[in-house]
Amino acid sequence: MPFKSKAQRRKFAELLVEGKITDEQYEEWNRSTGKKVLPERLHPKPSSTQKRRTATAPARKRRRK
Repeated sequence: MPFKSKAQRRKFAELLVEGKITDEQYEEWNRSTGKKVLPERLHPKPSSTQKRRTATAPARKRRRK
């Protein structure tokens, strides 16, 4: 099964270094991927388009009588 993204390839390389997968498994995936140009991530996170809050004066504390 080929790699689907650069992030996946990095993760498998990390697993190889940690000894969780064998060299043969990694090479099999690498060979089946070939020379494809892979995207950084298969499903990128949606960009955060949060509303900007305008700067306001700090709230004043009320005095108790």
